[in-house]
Amino acid sequence: MRMATRLRADARRNRAALLAAAREVFAAQGLDASLDEIARRAGVGNATLYRRFPSRRHLIAEVFASHMTAAVRLAEQSLEHPDPWAAFVGYLTRVCELQATDRGLAELLVTTAFDDDERLAALRASAQQRAVDVCVRAQRAGRLRADFTRTDLALLMMANAGVAQHSTDPQAWRRQLALLLGGLATRI
Repeated sequence: MRMATRLRADARRNRAALLAAAREVFAAQGLDASLDEIARRAGVGNATLYRRFPSRRHLIAEVFASHMTAAVRLAEQSLEHPDPWAAFVGYLTRVCELQATDRGLAELLVTTAFDDDERLAALRASAQQRAVDVCVRAQRAGRLRADFTRTDLALLMMANAGVAQHSTDPQAWRRQLALLLGGLATRI
C-alpha cells in the first residue's frame, strides 16, 4: 500500500491558515507567542496545529524560512546596486524596517536558538555572508568606516530590535538608524 504524499484539500487549507495566523501572531507578539492563539486565529484546534507542526520550532522554521530567503535576496539585490554606499544604506534601512514591523523576525535575526535547524541555519549563514559582502563593498569604495565588522552589524541589528520593541514611537528605529549611519560614513 502506497502512502499519500499530497495533503487533502482541507489539510492544505488548515496548513495555510495556520501559517498565515502564525505569521501574524509571531509578527505582533514575538517567537514566544501563544500557539493556542495561532490555532484559534487559524480556526482550527490545537490537535490540528500539532499534527501539522509537531513543535513550536517546526512552526517557526516553516514561517521564517521565507523571511530568511527574502533577506538573502535583499542583500543580493543590494550587491547589484551601482552605488556601494547607497546599497549599504538601503540594505540596512530595509532590514531594520523588517525588524520594526515583525517582532518575530527581529528576534530570529538576533538569536542563535534556531541554529540547529539546518534550513534556517543555512539561510542565516547565507544572509549574513551577503550582508558582509554589502559592507565590504561599501568599505572598498571608501564610504563605510574600515573598522566596521560583522560583529558590529550584528550589534546594530540587536540595537534596532530593542528600539523597535521598546520604543513608544513606531518610527524611532529610523532616527536611531540615521544616527548610526552618520557615524559609520566616512567623510569624503
